[in-house]
Amino acid sequence: MRVRNKPWAKDYLAEHDDLMVTAPEALKGNWESRFPTDQPLYVEIGTGKGQFIVEMARQHPERNFIGIEIQMSVIAVALKKVVASELTNIQMVHTDGEAVNTLFAAGEVAGLYLNFSDPWPKSRHAKRRLTSPVFLAHYQDVLAPEGQLQFKTDNRGLFEYSLQSLNNFPMVFDGVWLDLHQATDGVEDIQTEYEQKFSAKGPIYQVIAHFPKQA
Repeated sequence: MRVRNKPWAKDYLAEHDDLMVTAPEALKGNWESRFPTDQPLYVEIGTGKGQFIVEMARQHPERNFIGIEIQMSVIAVALKKVVASELTNIQMVHTDGEAVNTLFAAGEVAGLYLNFSDPWPKSRHAKRRLTSPVFLAHYQDVLAPEGQLQFKTDNRGLFEYSLQSLNNFPMVFDGVWLDLHQATDGVEDIQTEYEQKFSAKGPIYQVIAHFPKQA
């Protein structure tokens, strides 16, 4: 998701250091210190403009949430939503979410969300896809036993690649949806800004999976 450069973004992030984590590596294994209540930790990698994570935090006060976003102008827009929400169970991190195992300790994360990640359509860029084996290994490092990975996209090619990648890793599928917005099984569907804008052009795909117990 690309947005115009926002000259105010850097100063705005600095003004809200109670919600913005500037040194996430230093919190590895101690993220509960950023929240008023010690609760299960859920992480969204590529939080975009923040609609998803804010609504998740609103609907799930029993969880703590961390939104990771690499683009400063984008996370500044998301931070405005967090500030306006007055929720205390969200923290934001302006960094690259690729190496989550440098940010979180083993088993520290209860669940991970990947919403409309960059599809990197060229074959030579496959290793950059957030569902490639390299990244799955990182997620396995930080997820608690039975912790779920939820992946959502409108890109059929990326979805098919992801199904194969998760299956081969291997991961255990808890649910697969080929048209999430037409689902009748009561699955939770909190939409992102991108999802609301582009879902009319085609189906939204989703998979929820977890890593098998290690012997």
